[in-house]
Amino acid sequence: MEWESDERELKAAGAEVLPEGRRGLRIHGWEIESRKRSILTSLQLQQWEEELQTSHLPEMVFGDNSLVIKHVNTGTKIHFNAFDALVGWKREALPPVEVPAAEQWKFRSKPLQQVVLDYDYTFTTPYSGSETFDTNAERVRGLSNESSCSLQWEDCAEKIDLVALASKEPILFYDEIILYEDELADNGISLLTVKVRVMPSGWFLLLRFWLRVDGVLMRLRDTRLHCLFGDHMKSVILRESCWREATFQALSSKGYPSDCAAYSDPSTISERLPIIMQKTQKRSIEIPCKQ
Repeated sequence: MEWESDERELKAAGAEVLPEGRRGLRIHGWEIESRKRSILTSLQLQQWEEELQTSHLPEMVFGDNSLVIKHVNTGTKIHFNAFDALVGWKREALPPVEVPAAEQWKFRSKPLQQVVLDYDYTFTTPYSGSETFDTNAERVRGLSNESSCSLQWEDCAEKIDLVALASKEPILFYDEIILYEDELADNGISLLTVKVRVMPSGWFLLLRFWLRVDGVLMRLRDTRLHCLFGDHMKSVILRESCWREATFQALSSKGYPSDCAAYSDPSTISERLPIIMQKTQKRSIEIPCKQ
Protein backbone atom coordinates (compact mmCIF):
# COMPACT_ATOMS: atom_id res chain seq x y z
CA MET A 1 0.00 0.00 0.00
CA GLU A 2 1.44 3.35 -1.07
CA TRP A 3 2.01 6.05 1.51
CA GLU A 4 -0.17 9.16 1.25
CA SER A 5 0.97 12.37 2.91
CA ASP A 6 -1.33 14.75 4.73
CA GLU A 7 -1.24 18.15 3.02
CA ARG A 8 -1.91 20.03 6.26
CA GLU A 9 0.95 18.27 8.03
CA LEU A 10 3.29 18.93 5.11
CA LYS A 11 2.44 22.63 5.12
CA ALA A 12 2.83 22.92 8.90
CA ALA A 13 6.29 21.32 8.67
CA GLY A 14 7.42 23.52 5.78
CA ALA A 15 7.60 20.57 3.38
CA GLU A 16 6.46 20.20 -0.20
CA VAL A 17 5.90 17.18 -2.44
CA LEU A 18 8.38 16.72 -5.28
CA PRO A 19 7.00 17.81 -8.69
CA GLU A 20 6.38 15.98 -11.97
CA GLY A 21 5.23 12.69 -10.50
CA ARG A 22 8.42 12.12 -8.51
CA ARG A 23 7.90 10.28 -5.23
CA GLY A 24 9.22 12.12 -2.20
CA LEU A 25 9.43 15.57 -0.73
CA ARG A 26 11.60 18.60 -0.09
CA ILE A 27 12.01 19.85 3.46
CA HIS A 28 14.50 22.15 5.25
CA GLY A 29 17.01 22.06 2.40
CA TRP A 30 16.78 18.29 1.84
CA GLU A 31 15.25 16.31 -1.02
CA ILE A 32 14.20 12.75 -0.22
CA GLU A 33 13.17 10.69 -3.25
CA SER A 34 12.36 7.02 -3.74
CA ARG A 35 12.07 5.17 -7.03
CA LYS A 36 10.43 1.79 -7.63
CA ARG A 37 10.59 -0.13 -10.86
CA SER A 38 10.40 -3.73 -12.11
CA ILE A 39 13.15 -6.32 -11.78
CA LEU A 40 15.94 -6.34 -14.34
CA THR A 41 15.28 -7.96 -17.70
CA SER A 42 17.40 -10.83 -19.01
CA LEU A 43 19.42 -8.43 -21.15
CA GLN A 44 20.00 -6.07 -18.24
CA LEU A 45 21.07 -8.98 -16.02
CA GLN A 46 23.59 -10.01 -18.66
CA GLN A 47 24.99 -6.47 -18.73
CA TRP A 48 25.27 -6.43 -14.94
CA GLU A 49 27.06 -9.79 -14.95
CA GLU A 50 29.60 -8.39 -17.41
CA GLU A 51 30.17 -5.25 -15.38
CA LEU A 52 30.41 -7.12 -12.08
CA GLN A 53 32.45 -9.93 -13.67
CA THR A 54 30.26 -12.67 -12.26
CA SER A 55 27.86 -15.30 -13.54
CA HIS A 56 25.82 -15.20 -10.33
CA LEU A 57 23.21 -12.64 -9.35
CA PRO A 58 20.20 -12.75 -7.00
CA GLU A 59 16.95 -14.13 -8.41
CA MET A 60 15.26 -10.75 -8.24
CA VAL A 61 17.35 -7.63 -8.78
CA PHE A 62 15.49 -4.34 -8.69
CA GLY A 63 18.20 -2.49 -10.52
CA ASP A 64 16.23 0.70 -11.09
CA ASN A 65 14.99 0.98 -7.51
CA SER A 66 16.71 3.57 -5.37
CA LEU A 67 16.51 5.96 -2.46
CA VAL A 68 18.22 9.32 -2.88
CA ILE A 69 18.70 11.84 -0.08
CA LYS A 70 20.14 15.12 -1.31
CA HIS A 71 21.28 18.21 0.56
CA VAL A 72 20.24 20.80 -1.99
CA ASN A 73 22.60 23.68 -1.22
CA THR A 74 25.81 21.62 -1.11
CA GLY A 75 24.88 18.95 -3.66
CA THR A 76 25.75 16.14 -1.25
CA LYS A 77 23.87 12.95 -2.16
CA ILE A 78 23.51 9.81 -0.07
CA HIS A 79 21.84 7.13 -2.12
CA PHE A 80 21.09 3.42 -2.06
CA ASN A 81 20.97 1.06 -5.03
CA ALA A 82 21.40 -2.62 -5.89
CA PHE A 83 24.43 -2.29 -8.17
CA ASP A 84 26.69 -0.68 -5.58
CA ALA A 85 25.48 -3.19 -2.98
CA LEU A 86 26.48 -6.06 -5.27
CA VAL A 87 29.86 -4.42 -5.87
CA GLY A 88 30.29 -4.68 -2.09
CA TRP A 89 29.26 -8.36 -2.17
CA LYS A 90 31.77 -9.08 -4.91
CA ARG A 91 34.60 -7.32 -3.07
CA GLU A 92 33.92 -8.88 0.31
CA ALA A 93 33.78 -12.33 -1.32
CA LEU A 94 32.83 -14.27 1.80
CA PRO A 95 33.28 -18.04 1.65
CA PRO A 96 30.05 -19.89 0.86
CA VAL A 97 27.90 -20.87 3.82
CA GLU A 98 28.27 -24.61 4.19
CA VAL A 99 25.04 -26.50 3.66
CA PRO A 100 24.67 -30.10 4.90
CA ALA A 101 25.04 -32.59 2.08
CA ALA A 102 21.51 -33.83 2.71
CA GLU A 103 20.19 -30.31 2.00
CA GLN A 104 22.19 -29.55 -1.13
CA TRP A 105 19.54 -31.13 -3.36
CA LYS A 106 17.43 -28.03 -2.77
CA PHE A 107 19.90 -26.00 -4.82
CA ARG A 108 19.60 -28.25 -7.87
CA SER A 109 17.60 -27.12 -10.87
CA LYS A 110 17.85 -30.65 -12.33
CA PRO A 111 17.56 -33.95 -10.41
CA LEU A 112 21.04 -35.24 -11.32
CA GLN A 113 22.78 -31.90 -11.32
CA GLN A 114 25.98 -31.65 -9.28
CA VAL A 115 25.93 -28.71 -6.90
CA VAL A 116 29.09 -26.63 -6.60
CA LEU A 117 28.65 -23.78 -4.14
CA ASP A 118 32.02 -22.12 -4.66
CA TYR A 119 30.90 -18.51 -4.20
CA ASP A 120 28.92 -16.52 -1.66
CA TYR A 121 25.48 -17.52 -2.86
CA THR A 122 23.91 -15.56 0.03
CA PHE A 123 24.86 -12.21 -1.58
CA THR A 124 25.92 -10.83 1.79
CA THR A 125 27.11 -7.25 1.41
CA PRO A 126 28.92 -4.76 3.67
CA TYR A 127 27.17 -1.95 1.78
CA SER A 128 26.17 1.05 3.87
CA GLY A 129 25.17 3.43 1.08
CA SER A 130 26.72 5.43 -1.76
CA GLU A 131 27.82 9.05 -1.82
CA THR A 132 28.17 11.46 -4.69
CA PHE A 133 28.49 15.21 -5.10
CA ASP A 134 26.21 17.11 -7.46
CA THR A 135 28.16 20.03 -8.96
CA ASN A 136 24.91 21.53 -10.22
CA ALA A 137 23.64 22.11 -6.70
CA GLU A 138 21.56 25.15 -5.91
CA ARG A 139 24.32 27.23 -4.35
CA VAL A 140 23.67 29.91 -1.82
CA ARG A 141 23.65 33.28 -3.61
CA GLY A 142 27.07 34.90 -3.73
CA LEU A 143 29.09 31.74 -3.04
CA SER A 144 31.71 30.37 -5.37
CA ASN A 145 30.79 27.27 -7.39
CA GLU A 146 33.93 25.68 -6.03
CA SER A 147 32.54 25.54 -2.48
CA SER A 148 32.22 22.04 -1.12
CA CYS A 149 31.13 20.21 1.99
CA SER A 150 32.90 17.72 4.21
CA LEU A 151 32.84 14.17 2.85
CA GLN A 152 34.35 12.47 5.88
CA TRP A 153 32.65 10.13 8.34
CA GLU A 154 34.14 10.32 11.83
CA ASP A 155 33.85 7.68 14.55
CA CYS A 156 31.88 9.00 17.50
CA ALA A 157 30.36 7.97 20.82
CA GLU A 158 26.97 9.51 20.06
CA LYS A 159 24.03 7.19 19.43
CA ILE A 160 20.82 7.50 17.49
CA ASP A 161 18.02 8.09 19.99
CA LEU A 162 15.64 5.28 19.01
CA VAL A 163 13.37 6.06 21.96
CA ALA A 164 12.85 9.61 20.70
CA LEU A 165 12.24 8.26 17.20
CA ALA A 166 9.49 6.05 18.59
CA SER A 167 7.63 9.06 19.98
CA LYS A 168 4.39 10.07 18.32
CA GLU A 169 5.16 12.50 15.53
CA PRO A 170 3.53 13.04 12.14
CA ILE A 171 5.08 10.96 9.37
CA LEU A 172 5.38 13.22 6.35
CA PHE A 173 6.80 10.56 4.06
CA TYR A 174 7.51 6.84 4.31
CA ASP A 175 8.66 4.21 1.84
CA GLU A 176 10.30 0.80 1.70
CA ILE A 177 12.39 -0.14 -1.31
CA ILE A 178 13.58 -3.64 -2.17
CA LEU A 179 17.01 -3.67 -3.81
CA TYR A 180 17.42 -7.42 -4.31
CA GLU A 181 16.02 -10.71 -3.10
CA ASP A 182 16.85 -14.40 -3.41
CA GLU A 183 14.97 -17.32 -1.87
CA LEU A 184 18.09 -19.54 -2.02
CA ALA A 185 16.24 -22.20 -3.99
CA ASP A 186 13.54 -22.37 -1.27
CA ASN A 187 16.29 -22.89 1.26
CA GLY A 188 15.88 -19.56 3.05
CA ILE A 189 15.97 -15.87 2.20
CA SER A 190 18.51 -13.21 1.21
CA LEU A 191 16.98 -9.76 1.16
CA LEU A 192 18.31 -6.20 0.93
CA THR A 193 15.89 -3.36 1.63
CA VAL A 194 15.98 0.29 2.61
CA LYS A 195 13.23 2.09 4.52
CA VAL A 196 12.94 5.84 4.97
CA ARG A 197 10.79 7.96 7.26
CA VAL A 198 10.57 11.75 7.26
CA MET A 199 9.13 13.64 10.23
CA PRO A 200 8.94 17.37 11.04
CA SER A 201 12.02 16.91 13.26
CA GLY A 202 14.24 15.08 10.75
CA TRP A 203 14.72 12.04 8.54
CA PHE A 204 15.60 8.46 9.46
CA LEU A 205 16.42 5.43 7.36
CA LEU A 206 17.23 1.76 7.82
CA LEU A 207 19.25 -0.21 5.29
CA ARG A 208 18.89 -3.89 6.14
CA PHE A 209 20.48 -7.04 4.78
CA TRP A 210 18.69 -10.12 6.11
CA LEU A 211 19.86 -13.68 5.54
CA ARG A 212 18.40 -16.97 6.71
CA VAL A 213 19.85 -20.22 5.43
CA ASP A 214 17.32 -22.66 6.82
CA GLY A 215 18.71 -24.90 9.53
CA VAL A 216 22.19 -23.40 9.17
CA LEU A 217 22.70 -19.66 9.70
CA MET A 218 21.08 -16.26 10.20
CA ARG A 219 22.81 -12.98 9.45
CA LEU A 220 21.55 -9.43 9.95
CA ARG A 221 23.41 -6.31 8.85
CA ASP A 222 21.68 -3.04 9.73
CA THR A 223 22.74 0.50 8.87
CA ARG A 224 20.71 3.33 10.38
CA LEU A 225 21.06 6.99 9.43
CA HIS A 226 19.43 9.89 11.25
CA CYS A 227 19.52 13.62 10.63
CA LEU A 228 17.77 16.23 12.76
CA PHE A 229 16.57 19.44 11.13
CA GLY A 230 17.80 22.51 12.93
CA ASP A 231 20.73 24.71 12.04
CA HIS A 232 20.21 25.98 8.49
CA MET A 233 23.96 26.29 7.86
CA LYS A 234 24.99 22.90 9.22
CA SER A 235 23.50 19.39 9.24
CA VAL A 236 24.86 16.45 11.21
CA ILE A 237 24.10 12.88 10.17
CA LEU A 238 24.59 9.97 12.54
CA ARG A 239 25.23 6.55 11.03
CA GLU A 240 25.07 3.35 13.08
CA SER A 241 26.14 0.00 11.68
CA CYS A 242 25.34 -3.22 13.52
CA TRP A 243 26.09 -6.72 12.27
CA ARG A 244 24.59 -9.77 13.97
CA GLU A 245 25.01 -13.44 13.20
CA ALA A 246 24.27 -16.86 14.69
CA THR A 247 23.92 -20.46 13.63
CA PHE A 248 20.71 -22.37 14.25
CA GLN A 249 22.74 -24.77 16.35
CA ALA A 250 23.99 -21.97 18.62
CA LEU A 251 20.48 -20.59 19.10
CA SER A 252 19.08 -24.05 19.80
CA SER A 253 21.73 -24.60 22.48
CA LYS A 254 20.40 -21.49 24.25
CA GLY A 255 16.87 -22.84 24.27
CA TYR A 256 15.56 -20.94 21.27
CA PRO A 257 13.42 -22.71 18.64
CA SER A 258 15.18 -24.59 15.87
CA ASP A 259 12.15 -24.36 13.59
CA CYS A 260 12.80 -22.05 10.63
CA ALA A 261 9.23 -20.74 10.83
CA ALA A 262 10.13 -19.01 14.11
CA TYR A 263 12.59 -16.78 12.27
CA SER A 264 10.59 -15.16 9.50
CA ASP A 265 10.77 -11.59 10.81
CA PRO A 266 14.24 -10.22 11.59
CA SER A 267 12.79 -7.34 13.63
CA THR A 268 11.38 -9.71 16.22
CA ILE A 269 14.42 -11.95 16.63
CA SER A 270 17.34 -9.54 16.13
CA GLU A 271 18.14 -9.38 19.86
CA ARG A 272 18.73 -13.14 19.86
CA LEU A 273 21.58 -12.79 17.40
CA PRO A 274 24.96 -11.87 18.91
CA ILE A 275 26.60 -8.66 17.71
CA ILE A 276 29.79 -9.26 15.72
CA MET A 277 30.40 -5.64 14.64
CA GLN A 278 29.02 -2.32 15.79
CA LYS A 279 30.10 1.26 15.19
CA THR A 280 28.68 4.77 15.10
CA GLN A 281 29.91 7.57 12.86
CA LYS A 282 28.86 11.10 12.13
CA ARG A 283 29.24 13.46 9.25
CA SER A 284 28.76 17.21 9.14
CA ILE A 285 27.48 18.97 6.04
CA GLU A 286 28.14 22.68 6.17
CA ILE A 287 27.23 25.53 3.85
CA PRO A 288 30.40 27.64 3.54
CA CYS A 289 30.12 31.21 4.75
CA LYS A 290 30.34 33.97 2.17
CA GLN A 291 33.80 35.42 2.01
